[in-house]
Amino acid sequence: MTQTPMRIDVLIWLPSETEPAFAGQILSNKMGASFRYDPGYLGHKKAISIYGNDLKMNMHRLDMGAAGVIAPSLRDALPDRWGRRAIAAGLNVSGGAPLSEDQISDLTLMLHTGPDRIGAFDFRLADQAPPVESGDGATLEELMDLADLIEEGGAVPTDLGHLIPQVASVGGARPKSLFTDTKKRRKFIAKFTAMNDTYPVVATEFVAMRLAAYAGINVASVEIAKIGQREVLLVERFDRTALPTGGWGRKAMVSALTWTHETELSAHHISYQQLAETITDGFEEAAVAHKELFTRLAFNILVGNTDDHARNHAAFWDGATHELTPAYDIAPQRRASREANQAMVISDGSRASQLRNASAVAHHFGLSESMTCQIYDRLIAAIMDNWAEVCDEAGLTRYESDTLAGRQFLNAYAFDGQRSVPRLP
Repeated sequence: MTQTPMRIDVLIWLPSETEPAFAGQILSNKMGASFRYDPGYLGHKKAISIYGNDLKMNMHRLDMGAAGVIAPSLRDALPDRWGRRAIAAGLNVSGGAPLSEDQISDLTLMLHTGPDRIGAFDFRLADQAPPVESGDGATLEELMDLADLIEEGGAVPTDLGHLIPQVASVGGARPKSLFTDTKKRRKFIAKFTAMNDTYPVVATEFVAMRLAAYAGINVASVEIAKIGQREVLLVERFDRTALPTGGWGRKAMVSALTWTHETELSAHHISYQQLAETITDGFEEAAVAHKELFTRLAFNILVGNTDDHARNHAAFWDGATHELTPAYDIAPQRRASREANQAMVISDGSRASQLRNASAVAHHFGLSESMTCQIYDRLIAAIMDNWAEVCDEAGLTRYESDTLAGRQFLNAYAFDGQRSVPRLP
């Protein structure tokens, strides 16, 4: 395992602030890890808890468990598989025995991912000077070249090494990077076409995200770009806001894995009904969030996005309450057979990707049968009415769009026992 430091400073950007506040410190040794709020932070007039469910401000010291284990709300600020691969590639530059992604601990991730990471936190070695953000001017070509090298397992050249934190700071398993359009002052997550992709993964996600917007879902804005013959999906970041002063406002977020008080080991037990119950207890606009989340569940079923696990749902956190973030990672998955299952339980232990399964839990979201049918009608109409236009916008060939129609999008299995199967043009 990589050696972890004894003390890590935790910084947080408070609402409307352009500089971070020192919130507290993680203390880690072979006996375990703990977190302590800084007394000065507790006296800050704008101070909020990092997260009220696991790092409460009224506790002097909060034990987080074994060494290298951190609180779920802090873990949400870190990437997973792709980030670990990128960090391992970056650390291998310095020589010594090659590292694998499994050897990268959460604490190592904290210190080697960039200060522009997702959410409102930053992590530094105790008393370390603020890092210089050197990746904002990077081009998509440079970032994709680095992602390709990481995928290949090749050595990272010195002139690209400074971009490792930018490429490593985003979650998921596929190649991606943070990207800043300095001219337009917009921040994106850039999702790259992988070198071994055998079907249009990037363009398919673009289609699903655009159709979600047409369907009235609150979803992250997306664009599609090309580098040579390869597509790049640009997903605009909703945790950043360009401020008139020239800086960036940052928003704190927590994943559904965190706001349901679950861990990675128990994530497969999480159900949509459980999310609905958590919304009732912890969201200020619960009725709005209930309807929106149910609509996203139904849309995921209709477009074949079975990767709807708890980390792919999130909420903004302001220190007191939650608000759903825009939807993201609506990525239809490859489908070899008619049947499919969602990543989370829908009803009575079943994950079956069917509207009748969703209908069985609609009452937990405060929805009547007629309201549920109206949601289905709206989603199906939006998909069918905008299908051809969005496929053209994505640059899909006729063969590619025909292959997706009826397989990922509006698969007959979704409609079993519920209604007749609509046919895409």
